[in-house]
Amino acid sequence: MTTVVISPYSVANRPEIGGHFWVYLQYAHGLRRLGCDVVWLEALRRDDPHRPTSAIPTFFRRMEHYGLGGRAILYETAASNGEDGVRFIGVSPAKAEALLSRADLLLNFHYAIDPHVLGRFRRTALVDIDPGLLQFWISSGQLRVPPHNLYLTIGETVGAPGARIRDCGLPWIRTRSPVCLDLWPYGHDPACRRFTTVSTWLGGEYVTEGQGEGKRVLYQNDKRVSFLKFAELPARTSSELELAIYLRDRLDAADRELLEQNGWRIRHALEVARTPDRYRAYIQASRGEFSCVKPSCIEFQNAWVSDRTLCYLASGKPVVVQDTGPSSFLPNGEGMFRFSTIDEAAEALAAIDEHYERHCRAARAIAEAFFDSQTALSDMLNLIDRTPDRASEPPGCPESARHRGR
Repeated sequence: MTTVVISPYSVANRPEIGGHFWVYLQYAHGLRRLGCDVVWLEALRRDDPHRPTSAIPTFFRRMEHYGLGGRAILYETAASNGEDGVRFIGVSPAKAEALLSRADLLLNFHYAIDPHVLGRFRRTALVDIDPGLLQFWISSGQLRVPPHNLYLTIGETVGAPGARIRDCGLPWIRTRSPVCLDLWPYGHDPACRRFTTVSTWLGGEYVTEGQGEGKRVLYQNDKRVSFLKFAELPARTSSELELAIYLRDRLDAADRELLEQNGWRIRHALEVARTPDRYRAYIQASRGEFSCVKPSCIEFQNAWVSDRTLCYLASGKPVVVQDTGPSSFLPNGEGMFRFSTIDEAAEALAAIDEHYERHCRAARAIAEAFFDSQTALSDMLNLIDRTPDRASEPPGCPESARHRGR
């Protein structure tokens, strides 16, 4: 049996963000269904001021609920606890060492992982789920990624000829995000009129170049920037458009008022996605998804599709999502519509209304054909097995290492 350790980023510290948990659970559950022994290994920041006191107990209860009881390890490194070595949380040092020592592969989603932790594994693969941004951070010296044996990316255009995304001199292996079809069953309610999405809003994220006093902001990279360009869309469709977004009271009050005046329904994301189960229930009770992407996806033309969108597709929910660049396999017009203008968005919603059940079936078919975890992860493991190790070290600056959340 192959033992795979996955290293997610900031799940335990953010138990109230149910969608973020699903990003990594798709990998863990899918690999287990392929017969792998899966261990969840996650760095914990004790000094995180936003982490609720119930976070660690909540995390371990969820691991039990999703079949990973006894296979989840939290840890602190010397950098975070002021001590030497690694301190394990939730399991004894002996059990942690026993689980990790037999690992055949580390799938690492934590870009700035401590090199001493990375060095414990015989074979390591970095998994890029921020295509374009990750390569930009590395090439601009804003992020130091320690050397891995392999480099995986879900960005279809990373390393492709003529792409806007730099490859940083690394041999990227292109893979597809998995969705576990057994956890996201097909179902539709023609009476439901709500196209929904769950999203961040004003996160204070910027794409910058340079460092220190010479740093220059290139553009703001919040979902807010993208959605406000389509504020008038509700007047162009008979469908209801609902945004479940992370609001911050007075800071976002003006945006909420503007959107509601234009016909949007606004809910706080914590109402609908505080837990993984509530997140799933919200998506599966929707008519479909309408969503914009962060400006960086447009800028880099990464042909990216959100892991959240895959959950809608698997559930048989048609999606209307902002176009992130030409794709060799992503469809447009059956189950999935990719728009660039408000006219295209309105036309897509109308097309879905006209033949709703057909587009529901097409949505599920897209998930089955391209993103089924059993195929996507099996293909990924086969690619890893066939690829020689090249422990290449990308350029970067350790002082400014960071990793974007969902």
